[in-house]
Amino acid sequence: MYPKSFKNLIENFSSLPSIGPKMAERLVLHLFKQDKDKLEDFSSNLLKIKDLTHCKKCFNISEGDLCEICTNTQRTQNALCVVEDPLDIISIERTGIYKGIYHVLGGTMETSSSKKESDLKIGELLKRVQDEGTQEVIIATNPTTEGDLTALYIKRKLQDFDIKVTRLARGLSTGGDIEYADEVTISGALSNRKEI
Repeated sequence: MYPKSFKNLIENFSSLPSIGPKMAERLVLHLFKQDKDKLEDFSSNLLKIKDLTHCKKCFNISEGDLCEICTNTQRTQNALCVVEDPLDIISIERTGIYKGIYHVLGGTMETSSSKKESDLKIGELLKRVQDEGTQEVIIATNPTTEGDLTALYIKRKLQDFDIKVTRLARGLSTGGDIEYADEVTISGALSNRKEI
């Protein structure tokens, strides 16, 4: 029904998270209707994504050694928000409430698999807390079984440090992901966080 290159693009889009074959078909049809300049800009930006890396300090997405948040001296340097993935940072930043810095774990500890502390950036977190004068660690893992397990594990690892450890309030729904929550929900969860 479609030319081979069109079908290939549909397959490419279908392989992305949350995009089924029908949505992929709509996206390709939309791109097909665009002028050549827009498509060249789109493809150029798509290729540039491979030039991105992880921040050497917080493990956020970065264009250089350090991300924009880590290089911003206006941010509160003694508050450290621990998240699972870079998308969580974007969601929290949209609220405009949190002015501290971040640490990306790269996932969570999982009860049903072999994913352990060594697979995550927990060791790097502990070193940052020790070296950077952190006064508060805000654990912002998702309110899931794995997120709770990871939060409790981090809390235990931080108990020897003289710092405040808080967790996002349960304004977020259990079983949900931070990246899908709206700004009001995240703002409430940040404002009402509690010590654990």
